[in-house]
Amino acid sequence: MDYFLTDNQKIIKRLAKKISDEVISKVASKYDWEGIFPKDILDLLAYTELTGVYIPKEYGGFGGGVLEMCLVVEELSRNCAGIAVSYAATALGAYPIMLYGTENQKKKYLTRIAKGEAIAAFALTEADAGSDVSNIKTVAEKQGDFYILNGNKHWITNGAEADIYVVFAVTDKSKGPRGISAFIVEKGYEGFYFGKKEDKMGIRASSTTELIFENCKVPKENLLGREGTGFIVAMKTFDRTRPGVAAMAVGIAQGAYEHALKYARERIQFGQPLTSFQAIQHMLADMYINIEAARSLLYSTCRMIDNGAKNYTKESSACKVFASDVAMKVTVDAVQIMGGNGYVKDYPVEKMMRDAKVTQIFEGANQIQRNIIASEIVKDL
Repeated sequence: MDYFLTDNQKIIKRLAKKISDEVISKVASKYDWEGIFPKDILDLLAYTELTGVYIPKEYGGFGGGVLEMCLVVEELSRNCAGIAVSYAATALGAYPIMLYGTENQKKKYLTRIAKGEAIAAFALTEADAGSDVSNIKTVAEKQGDFYILNGNKHWITNGAEADIYVVFAVTDKSKGPRGISAFIVEKGYEGFYFGKKEDKMGIRASSTTELIFENCKVPKENLLGREGTGFIVAMKTFDRTRPGVAAMAVGIAQGAYEHALKYARERIQFGQPLTSFQAIQHMLADMYINIEAARSLLYSTCRMIDNGAKNYTKESSACKVFASDVAMKVTVDAVQIMGGNGYVKDYPVEKMMRDAKVTQIFEGANQIQRNIIASEIVKDL
């Protein structure tokens, strides 16, 4: 389909595709199998200036928006979602600074992220607080010119590899979600350590690590927004970054579809290629329909956000849910079409099936997203 991208957006997408096909495809299996963090790929993305496509020009970026970020994530994910999420997680850490940072915070941190000099991360999840954000236990107590952070964060993408972290902590327990605040924490701050690195089913090239704060001293000027606005910071950030998960899912599905189609053309059974059998044709048709539908919803949502819509919570969640469910179905079907060859590691579709699963889980499980969508629908009545 023609999505009428601008000339600049076509250039970004073409460049990301070139890196994905010519570089990432050659290392994806090795990085996945050995759990290698793709710092060299991130450096290449920085060299080509793709690290700054979504960051305003005044902070060293390209001046694009959510759509430009998603175009890069989608193309990288066609060959390795683990590498793509390492790029996307930096955007997840950068967006709260873009949305709520002071001018000094933006100049100090966004310029480094745009140039690829710094990797970012978003630290919200805890052992007892995943989708239930209001239950976080990490605390921040103001003492003079510092906030003192104590607590643990789990499942943090880019974990020990990041340089800049947006960390959420309770500053006033009596206020519930309105007592949560957000802070910018730099690697190397006193009292900031790294714990367990997770051994995951998929996206194994990405680093998912526990963060530990033991009397960690954070300068008071690193408070993001005002005290007590952390919950809003997190939710507004997710509204802008959930399309990134959808882009990852669309990319995974597109990659699996391309591999299954190529295999079906070449695989001869009963004297004919698999593509001559109607059962396979219908599977390929459904894969194509679902991928294009997911991509259409994703791009429409991105354009809605980038054009200044005031409320896009429902659409952001909807594209994440739909695309991730499509990725799961398409990758399973790709494995089915390829039979035994789809089930072994000689072909990339088994990795893509493992990678697809997490898109239904992180940045809010799809069950929670459906709650959010339903709530927004009811509010609109």
